[in-house]
Amino acid sequence: MPGPVTYEAADDLPHAIPVFPLSRTIMLPRARLPLNIFEPRYLAMVDGALAGERVIGMIQPRTSEFERERPELFGVGCAGRITQFSETGDGRYLITLTGICRFRVARELSVTTPYRQVEADWRDFESDLSPDDSELPIERESLIDSLRTYFAKFGQQVDWQALKTAPAEALVGSLAAICPFSAEEKQALLEARDLKTRAEILTGLIEMAIVADTPGRQGPLQ
Repeated sequence: MPGPVTYEAADDLPHAIPVFPLSRTIMLPRARLPLNIFEPRYLAMVDGALAGERVIGMIQPRTSEFERERPELFGVGCAGRITQFSETGDGRYLITLTGICRFRVARELSVTTPYRQVEADWRDFESDLSPDDSELPIERESLIDSLRTYFAKFGQQVDWQALKTAPAEALVGSLAAICPFSAEEKQALLEARDLKTRAEILTGLIEMAIVADTPGRQGPLQ
């Protein structure tokens, strides 16, 4: 595949992007999201992205994508660039998206493609294009303490040394992705204004899960 592409400003990003509605799945800037693509419409979406700018928007439906053919979408998603791609012998694509920038859905486009496309408004999230190196440190110890109770309560194994040494953005991003919170809770994490706020929301959600005696509102930790 071609070499890495950098985006320095919102104007560098495409105005129209294909979107992949997937409930309880979020991607954050610089995070990596592996996807197993097998539905014909999304195979076509990947083909179209590879033929163009290789950008796909991950966005959550407000209702289960299995309940309606064309579910209403949340207003904010995150775009990623296809940075890994392979084909399987049974017709699937295995891809990895690397998060670029969040976007607001300005409007959904009328298209003839089998997959949905939107006009993306990047302006509110242009700061996503640079790593969050703000002077507002996250409360790492508070988060780690909550995680110890959370993982112990639900019998999960974890590499504590890796958690303690992971960069703050990577730590919060990976936990936001893997913890089995509801779509609304995932959306709150996605839309948090900065890393510190996202870490605070994450800690609060973990503590609520501990009190509720369930790892998340819907199902076990993946």
